Amino acid sequence: MNQVNQSSLSQLENHDEFIRRHIGPDESETQAMLTELGLSSLDELVEQTVPKKIQLECALNLPNIRSEQEALDYLASLGQQNKVFKSYIGMGYYDVKTPTVILRNVLENPGWYTAYTPYQPEVAQGRLEAIINFQQLTIDLTGLDLASASLLDEATAAAEAMALAKRVSKNKKSNLFFIDEATFPQTIDVMKTRAEYFGFEIVMGPAEEAANHDVFGALLQYPDRTGDIKNIEPIIQQLHDKKAIVSVAADIMSLVLLKSPGELGADVVLGSAQRFGVPMGFGGPHAAFFATREQYKRALPGRIIGVSKDTRGSQALRMAMQTREQHIRREKATSNICTAQVLLANIASFYAVYHGPEGLRRIATRIQRLTSLLASALQAEGVTIKNKSWFDTLTFTCNEDRDAIISRAQQAELNLRVDESGCLGVSLDETTTRADIEVLWQVITGKTESLEIDSLDSKVVSGSFGAIPADLVRTSDILTHEVFNSYHSETEMLRYLKRLENKDLSLTHSMIALGSCTMKLNATSEMIPVTWPEFADMHPFAPLDQTKGYDQMIGELEEWLIEITGYDALAMQPNSGAQGEYAGLLAIMKYHESRGDAHRNICLIPSSAHGTNPASAQMANMKVVIVDCDEKGNVDIDDLREKAEAASDNLAAIMITYPSTHGVYEEGVREICDIVHQHGGQVYMDGANMNAQLGITAPGYIGSDVSHLNLHKTFCIPHGGGGPGMGPIGVKEHLKPFLPNHSVRTIEGVGDNGAVSAAPYGSAMILPISWMYIAMMGAKGLRQATEMALLNANYLTKHLSEHYPVLYKGRNDRVAHECIIDLRPLKAETGITEVDIAKRLMDFGFHAPTMSFPVAGTLMIEPTESESKAELDRFIAAMIAIKEEVNKVASGDMDKEHNPLKFAPHTQADVANWDRSYSIAEACFPLDDQLSSKFWPIVNRIDDVFGDRNLICSCPSPDLYREE
Repeated sequence: MNQVNQSSLSQLENHDEFIRRHIGPDESETQAMLTELGLSSLDELVEQTVPKKIQLECALNLPNIRSEQEALDYLASLGQQNKVFKSYIGMGYYDVKTPTVILRNVLENPGWYTAYTPYQPEVAQGRLEAIINFQQLTIDLTGLDLASASLLDEATAAAEAMALAKRVSKNKKSNLFFIDEATFPQTIDVMKTRAEYFGFEIVMGPAEEAANHDVFGALLQYPDRTGDIKNIEPIIQQLHDKKAIVSVAADIMSLVLLKSPGELGADVVLGSAQRFGVPMGFGGPHAAFFATREQYKRALPGRIIGVSKDTRGSQALRMAMQTREQHIRREKATSNICTAQVLLANIASFYAVYHGPEGLRRIATRIQRLTSLLASALQAEGVTIKNKSWFDTLTFTCNEDRDAIISRAQQAELNLRVDESGCLGVSLDETTTRADIEVLWQVITGKTESLEIDSLDSKVVSGSFGAIPADLVRTSDILTHEVFNSYHSETEMLRYLKRLENKDLSLTHSMIALGSCTMKLNATSEMIPVTWPEFADMHPFAPLDQTKGYDQMIGELEEWLIEITGYDALAMQPNSGAQGEYAGLLAIMKYHESRGDAHRNICLIPSSAHGTNPASAQMANMKVVIVDCDEKGNVDIDDLREKAEAASDNLAAIMITYPSTHGVYEEGVREICDIVHQHGGQVYMDGANMNAQLGITAPGYIGSDVSHLNLHKTFCIPHGGGGPGMGPIGVKEHLKPFLPNHSVRTIEGVGDNGAVSAAPYGSAMILPISWMYIAMMGAKGLRQATEMALLNANYLTKHLSEHYPVLYKGRNDRVAHECIIDLRPLKAETGITEVDIAKRLMDFGFHAPTMSFPVAGTLMIEPTESESKAELDRFIAAMIAIKEEVNKVASGDMDKEHNPLKFAPHTQADVANWDRSYSIAEACFPLDDQLSSKFWPIVNRIDDVFGDRNLICSCPSPDLYREE
């Protein structure tokens, strides 16, 4: 007979159940791993691994743990505090209809959002195809030759265009850049911030006056902020006559109907792809498009997807050219871009694929026609429309009626744009209906009767482009490639999306043990609120009384992150880790300037640092001085002391990562902070490895002054195939006045500083993910996550060290949350390289760890706390099996050139045409479990050199695939 359970109600409520869901190993697995490491507890592991002097003295002060349902219910209550009015604000943000087949199968699908950046292209062909579709879409609509994969937002893309212009302009003597005064204000804000530390001078005025100045470059808005569509071709020609580079910020939907800026002579065209199916999300994340001329390809910022071939001669896609420019050029890089908005670019490209050219024309024409009908109805009532031409935006004068119109708009639950000149404006979008036009007409005119839309429509010539100037109507074809003309039924689109998803390895298949990238669980409960309308459909410039739920959620998240980091204030604006670095360094520079120390410009950076560190420093106009690392991989404190002393009067900062990029808790980290502070510098601590700090130590407690936090790593926002990301910065009290602000939506508590991102809170739509993670983990769970990250890493290190040399270890021979295995001895002995091992792991169903960073010829492995012991053992078995193959090459049992390592990865095409000296079983099914569960790479090893020598960054012809 079963005994009645005598557990108390509090024991049965399982408030901490999510912790057990998030953390991979259960209690028995945890104990087994501890035993293998000779440990009695996780506390003992922490004591052996983390320097005692930096361990927190008490637990984090966070709210009580919420269950998944409690957290969702609370967040839903915050969402209900938001008032999601119909938005006509525009200014680069528009309501959209995300096709539900894309919403469910891409945005809400972990097969798409948990994949990593496609640095291993053989297991990323699906998302690479989606991104090259995005590039083709950009090329077609902009009328230029070459496009990048996706930048962070329109404003930062404009700032990148300014940097490109300076680099390639033949007007070398000029330091002046012109910005059209009718550009979106948030774009101007970000560009001014960037220009200040690049040393550029900004001049603004009407676009027609651009050539009156001796500039190296200019930015024009098309259509402009008021909605006007100007013929900018003569302006561009005048600027070209002065050797200036001309960039055009364009509306992507308008380009379906308007003559492309490339046809008008533009050198660069950029903008936001948000209105191609991506929700506004209170400002992001959104993919920016960016295109330029072929001759400027070496200056193109961000990632570029190119066409190459694999070892069988088949077409294959890969990231091309200086995709990781900041890692190669470091302090000489022109950009610090690391994260790209891949998931959002995918959505935008699929939106174009699903609708096709005719569907897009229908959507764009309908928007433009509704705008013309509203303009006609308003003009009939005596309303003066300021812009003489339009696509979707009208700006009108209202004189003494302004307040009455705004009041009526609030009663009707819609938001108009309040122009700086005192005028009001509306921007229509694909969600606008006939009924909406009637309500807008009533709100603006004060009329109460109905508006006869059909009667009004009949008075406009059928098929007319209305207020688009005749010489600016697009006549060139768009989206002629087969991919945009094949998948218009939901059945075909669904199968296309699934076909691409099946080509990619993601966390739905296996662990992705990338050092420094923290590919951990992105829990479903964390992801669900992202697409709730209360969060997804909010305009970033909506009035404050409509965003109370968002503001409270962001405020709570800020408070929690401040507690976790040991800082005093936090800025949520940077929308990538590299943007966070940049914003943190700007705060340091402004702090020095406020004290009369503007001459402090030297930034010390360890040789092991991420390439974005020196790239960000040069963008902040700092001079980079490299600090050596010792033979154990730690910062060489003697070298640091010497260089800090030499730079003393001019020392601005040091940038360090903790635990170090080499995967150890450096014993001298507080001494490092003290040395820099003694010489008047500030300490920037890179947040890449925060997953090894939570609940155990904190950057503010250690002694640093500012850090960025990779919410897309430590705090569970998924990588999305390469982005989105978020990089908010925490600072000590003395740096708080120098955090970024925003010209459109002022942020309280910080100084009058420029923006670093287009939206005041960066990619706000994905912040609920991190909010949910912390709410469900609490102080107990966050510390346990760190402890388990350490346990998994040390367990994996112990087993791998029996077969591979581990390059660096810390105190008591422990590693932090990651380890580096050294493959250089194997290469010297056998010719087998780190690339061979990375590709061979694909045959075992694994994505390779981080390759050749921070040390060439190595693999950096981070298992995270979310992986079970069984998955760790599977990875260990794969690495041991690979080592045994290397041993066979060394002994002569396998040919040095014809072996499974050199030909990896193996594909189904190989099996169908087998011509190897080893068996199919050896190549394709090296572990027993693969007979029942096998991930097949879709292409063989890709030829990188061929891809760069034969650069093709647009969709390849389907005929090429058919010929193969």
